[in-house]
Amino acid sequence: MLSIVKSIALQGLNGYLVSIEVDISSGLPCFEIVGLPDTSVKEAKERVRTAIKNSKIEYLNRRIIVNLAPANIKKEGSRFDLPIAIGILIASEKIKNLYLKNFLDETIFLGELSLDGTVEKINGVLPICIEARKLGIKRIILPNKNAKEAALIEGLEILPINNLNEIIRYLNGESYIEKEKNKKFYSQSQITYEFDFSEVKGQENVKRALEISAAGGHNCLLIRKSRIRKNNDCKENS
Repeated sequence: MLSIVKSIALQGLNGYLVSIEVDISSGLPCFEIVGLPDTSVKEAKERVRTAIKNSKIEYLNRRIIVNLAPANIKKEGSRFDLPIAIGILIASEKIKNLYLKNFLDETIFLGELSLDGTVEKINGVLPICIEARKLGIKRIILPNKNAKEAALIEGLEILPINNLNEIIRYLNGESYIEKEKNKKFYSQSQITYEFDFSEVKGQENVKRALEISAAGGHNCLLIRKSRIRKNNDCKENS
């Protein structure tokens, strides 16, 4: 059976949609990941296999092929563990739902799997969420530890999970996952001082250095350079 689950990969701060295509068929048991995966993605085979087994789910020893499309762009990172596992469980019919196809078309999955099935925190969630919104994605399923960061982006439904069993029960319609509430940036009220740099005439480079130091919370040392005249220039005419 063939299943397709979506995720997002990053190139710098820009993202692109990745389709995790999983095919399970009869034949000599194997587990292959294709589509230009790097070492961390290839190692997902052992993490996914062990996480499924330790979640008390039967793992089929069959021919499993995972394709990360588009296949001409290199895939990096461990964020594909969760979507690969979900794709395998759908293809092996451990996850069944009449409305699953429509749900998967609007959803991306992110997360690294521990060997016990725990979904671990990943890096780069904020730019991924920004790109997901641009691509018209409606919801993101990701590690609970990344939920607050992802909730800063409005217009997305954030579903945080802690382990593999939790998302399996949710996709099978057996449980409910509470959505993470969207957070907003609140700027602090502007503090007004009696004096500021507008009172200082000139010294533009010095003022600029002090502004940068204050904005970044850095230390700043200013040294007044005095002009030292040579002895022969200091002689006065008698």
